[in-house]
Amino acid sequence: MTTRRDFLKGSLLAASSMTLGTFAVASAAPQSFSGIVYTKSNPGKWSGKAGSHAPLISVAGSKVTITTAHPMSQEHYIVRHTLVLEDGSVAGAKTFNPLQDTKAVSIFELPAGYKSKFYATSFCNLHDFWMTEKQV
Repeated sequence: MTTRRDFLKGSLLAASSMTLGTFAVASAAPQSFSGIVYTKSNPGKWSGKAGSHAPLISVAGSKVTITTAHPMSQEHYIVRHTLVLEDGSVAGAKTFNPLQDTKAVSIFELPAGYKSKFYATSFCNLHDFWMTEKQV
C-alpha cells in the first residue's frame, strides 16, 4: 500500500517531469502553466500566498540556499525543494518531514563554473507547486 508521503513524492515527480523540459516556455508565457506552476508574479488562485510559498533564493559562490518562509506543521507544510538547472536537469532536491523540520531551508551546490538560469521549486501540501527563477 502506498503511503501519503510516497504518493506526494510521486505526484511531485510527475509534476516536475511535465514542467522541467518546458521552463523556457513557462518563462516566456507563464499564463500557459496557470494552475500547475505558481510564481510570485503569477500566484493564480493562490493570490496572497506568494510571500509564504514562493521559494526565496540566495547565492554565495556556487552555494544556493532555498528558503520558503512557511510554517511547518503536520497539517500544512512544505513537502519538497528542488533546484533545477536551465537545461531541466535536477541539481538537488530535499524532502521535508514536518515532524522533524521546523523550517523549509535547503542548501545545494551549482556545478563548477555554472553561469545561467536556474529554478528553485517549493511544493506545499495544500497550496501546490511554486517556482522562482534566478540568473547567475
